[in-house]
Amino acid sequence: MTARFPVGQRLRVLDVGTGQGTQLLRLARAGHRVTGLEPDPVMLKAAREALSGEPEGIRERVRLLEGDGRETGVHFLPGSFDVVLCHGVLMYVEERDAMLAGLARMLAPGGLLSLLVRNGDALAMRPGLAGDWKGALDAFAGDTYTNRLGLRVRADRLESMTDTLSGIGAPLHAWYGVRVFTDNVGNEVELPAADELDRLLAAEERAGRTDPYRGVAALLHLCGVRG
Repeated sequence: MTARFPVGQRLRVLDVGTGQGTQLLRLARAGHRVTGLEPDPVMLKAAREALSGEPEGIRERVRLLEGDGRETGVHFLPGSFDVVLCHGVLMYVEERDAMLAGLARMLAPGGLLSLLVRNGDALAMRPGLAGDWKGALDAFAGDTYTNRLGLRVRADRLESMTDTLSGIGAPLHAWYGVRVFTDNVGNEVELPAADELDRLLAAEERAGRTDPYRGVAALLHLCGVRG
């Protein structure tokens, strides 16, 4: 967002699928007004509990609502936000394009639509690097995968997402790869020492911006801009 908006500008942000509120709280602490939309009551409760521990000045910048990203028109007027975030959500949504069109309508002119999706062009990477050759071969032919929660969900391809963003009036402005080198690292693995972690993050950040590495990342971060 810092590359899109002037430093110091206070933004109106919608976080769709806010989960336990990690992303939402970071933005509120930075001074932005953030609305979190979350359909799962358990996750919403966790977000509210996390928010309750923040200073009053941060709490007053946050609004948490129970709701689905496909129902933004019920909750908000068109053009209500400068930024709409939808990270790690689209893989669970069957009618992807309809939901994205609704999110784009929430943006003010020049607003940013930020999406994080599973990279459908690199589905064979995880099983291949793990030595699961059958899984790798199967992945070439499809656009679904089993995530770490054991759910069968959809991946999205860059070309298809580019077409969709153009069609909803928020053309692709920039894209990055996420988890180029570390996708096969389990959640239970302890973080390395601080210096090594800094090098790891620097390598991931560099690869996520550089061809051909970003094209085989596990996830794609796509940024569309409302015309």
